[in-house]
Order: sequence, then structure tokens, then C-alpha cells
Amino acid sequence: MEFKFTISGRISKPVHEVFEAVADPQKLSGYFTTGGAKGRLKTGAVVTWDFHDFPGAFPVNVVEVVPDQKIVLTWGAAPEGDETGNYDTTVTMTFAPLDDNTRTLVSITEEGWKQTETALKSSYGNCEGWTFMLSAMKVYVEHGINLREGFYK
Repeated sequence: MEFKFTISGRISKPVHEVFEAVADPQKLSGYFTTGGAKGRLKTGAVVTWDFHDFPGAFPVNVVEVVPDQKIVLTWGAAPEGDETGNYDTTVTMTFAPLDDNTRTLVSITEEGWKQTETALKSSYGNCEGWTFMLSAMKVYVEHGINLREGFYK
């Protein structure tokens, strides 16, 4: 059995605006990376995402970017206490226009965890995190509200 998940949601804005809410570090910092994002998401880049509710900045490797369509990232899984050691998982975000590009379907898939109980628990945590990220992005892009502010601390 492969440890993999996909979450999806619809945002009532054109695909370019939704894509930029992820690719642009200033916009991403407005609803997701509470400690700030550094570096635009472009193929081959290594950027950092910092979260006030988790210690330290996380390096994020940008594997592929197709503007307004897809972003592929890898980042360290390293579940605490996992005997398999450090490794990366792959995150793929897709953006599809809906309703004459008045709405966007965003799907986020993460895969690549080792086959351990610790990694399975870590994947559940990341699934929760991406689901909240997508919900926060919807509210931020549609209404300019940062849901994450004060949520975890």
C-alpha cells in the first residue's frame, strides 16, 4: 500500500490569480507561511517556508513549474522517530480553470512516505495541513482574510 493523498477545492477566482497566490512568496505569506516565504516558486529554485507554529524554516525544492497549471515540490518528510531516516516527499499542485475561468479547481497530492507507522501518521498530519492551506487560500484570495493568524498560537 502506498502512502499518498490528494485533496481538492474550488476557489472563485481566475486560475492565474489562484496560481500566483502560491507562486508569489508575499502572497503565500499572507495566508500560509506565518513566518514568511522566501523565494518565488520557479523550476530549479530552492525556497524556504517558515511557520511560527513549527520550529525553523523548511527548505522546499521546486522541481517543476508550469505557469497557471502545475507546481511540483519536494521537501523533507523526516517524521520524528522514524527509523528510516531523512527523505523527501513530493507535492504536486494542479490548477484547472472552471466556469469560463471564473473559478479554479486546485488539487494537491503528496506522496513518497516510507512504509512505516510513523510515516503514515506524518502523512495524516500533512494531509490536514494541506487541507487547511487550501481552505485558508480560498478565504484569503476571495476575501483578503488570513485564517491562520492566531489559529495555532
